[in-house]
Amino acid sequence: MGEEAAGKPPVVILREESTVTSGTAVQEKLIAAARVFADLLRPTFGPRGLDKMLYKTDGTTAITNDGAKIIAELMVKHPAAKMLVSMAETQENTCGDGVTGTLLMCSELLMEAGRLMEKGLHPLVVHSGYERAREVSLEKIQTLCIDVDVKDKETLQSIAATSLTGKGAEGAIKTLSKLVINALMSVSRIEEDGTHRCEAEDVTMHKTGKGSITDSQFVKGIVIRRRILLDALPTHIQSPNVAVLNCDLAPRKQIRSSEIEIEEVEQLEAFLEMEETLRDKLSKSLIATGANVFLSSGEIDKGILHRLMRSGCFVVGELDDRELRNAAAATGARIVEFAADLEETDVGQAGELKTERRPTTDKVEDIIRLVGCINPKVVTCEIGGANDLATEETIRAIHDALRSTSLTIQDGRILHGGGATHMACALAIREAAEREPGRERLAMEAYARALEIIPISLAKNAGADPLDRILELRAAHRSGSESAGIDSSGKVGQTDARVSATTLESAIEAASETCGSMLRIDQVISARGD
Repeated sequence: MGEEAAGKPPVVILREESTVTSGTAVQEKLIAAARVFADLLRPTFGPRGLDKMLYKTDGTTAITNDGAKIIAELMVKHPAAKMLVSMAETQENTCGDGVTGTLLMCSELLMEAGRLMEKGLHPLVVHSGYERAREVSLEKIQTLCIDVDVKDKETLQSIAATSLTGKGAEGAIKTLSKLVINALMSVSRIEEDGTHRCEAEDVTMHKTGKGSITDSQFVKGIVIRRRILLDALPTHIQSPNVAVLNCDLAPRKQIRSSEIEIEEVEQLEAFLEMEETLRDKLSKSLIATGANVFLSSGEIDKGILHRLMRSGCFVVGELDDRELRNAAAATGARIVEFAADLEETDVGQAGELKTERRPTTDKVEDIIRLVGCINPKVVTCEIGGANDLATEETIRAIHDALRSTSLTIQDGRILHGGGATHMACALAIREAAEREPGRERLAMEAYARALEIIPISLAKNAGADPLDRILELRAAHRSGSESAGIDSSGKVGQTDARVSATTLESAIEAASETCGSMLRIDQVISARGD
């Protein structure tokens, strides 16, 4: 019995290489992951934020200061860091903007929690105080919201300009902000319940590969990159009627395999003649619908292609599902599954068809434009720029602007940017904390300090002293100037920055929930031993 007790236990629960981390070491691991993300993203934040060059494993390079892009390209291994990545993805999918600010807030909340736990506060006490502070923040935001008329283009442009500021597209903010507003207004519509529907996904992007960013323009229609099948096809059609086919443009084929034994030449000629008759019949039925532009997802039969070409029709094939749906949404056409079933009511309209031939290479396709659509549900932004890396960064910036502005159009609420709202919420939390008798008060004060990381980062990246600026900003807000923030030069005052209320509410909730989930972790069990 004594020998058995002195040896290893008879039941092994974990593998020998597994490690179990408990106590304060767990919190240190979580806070270390948060600090790495904060140090990585803080220099990219705000109008004076700098870019990161990402050299990926496949050898390609990207230059960006977009938090969502940076996080997406990182090969994260740490389990706590993966929670932060998941939070960033949720913020990007929900709002399309505010990823960097959300990560900075969550990281600062964790670091503040670490300091409190070192002083002896229980993690759940910190979590309870954070939850109370979050509620106070959201209540304060409701009082700070400014209602916006969806027809007020000037205010909407300020929302778009705020999202574009600090990105590679900053040199053309006026041009791009107008482009964003025009695109969204074209696809915005009022639903039966009276709400506005405005989806950023209804705006597609197209890189022209020439000119500069200021040459970017809004197209009321779609742009497709595909090889033009015949040089003799028309290059310009005014007021085209568009048919969208999710099938091959060819006579219907037999499903079953069969063999035909031909003994005489006349039988072969009759067989071939029947095929030509089928092509003639299908071509005539297509032309009879009034369509003169045919967009197909499948292959194009050569015989039918030549027949349609001789009738002045334009044909393009092998489009993917997204291009097919966008074409139907832009022109008002109905997607048809069988070519023979096409009817006149399935045909859509556009203002103009224009094609642009490119030199024959393996990478460059011809450009096909369907523009001037009457009531398009999908539109396109043509982005200029000869530098592909710069153009990609511009597209990311425009995407953020589209998402934040579309949220504003649907929700009708905006807030002052530049850290103004964060400071107002921090002061409201401090006032609420004065009425708390328990230890949660310390956590609420820590939450208020964490919110101030946003104006602090803006001031630091602008080259100003963050301590002096944060004290000035507090004094300005206590004096009743709740719209004061940190401007692009790092000074305290009124700013032109405006943000969607939905974006900021989502950021505060996501940061608080992720931090709360981490605070409830008391052990980390690793089967890998690291």
